Amino acid sequence: MSDCGKACATRCMLSKRPHLCNRACGTCCGRCNCVPPGTSGNYEACACYAEMTTRGNKKKCP
Repeated sequence: MSDCGKACATRCMLSKRPHLCNRACGTCCGRCNCVPPGTSGNYEACACYAEMTTRGNKKKCP
């Protein structure tokens, strides 16, 4: 996916913390080259995105 910004803007538009969401999404998109469709869920569309975790073992990608 070439346009992470646009995909992440769509993904994060309903987030309570859009700047944080966009930053995390951008990192994930850069590593995985995909962002799941919609504003949440749909992780099966991008397995790499769904599998990334933080140091605290929580989902990294919004």
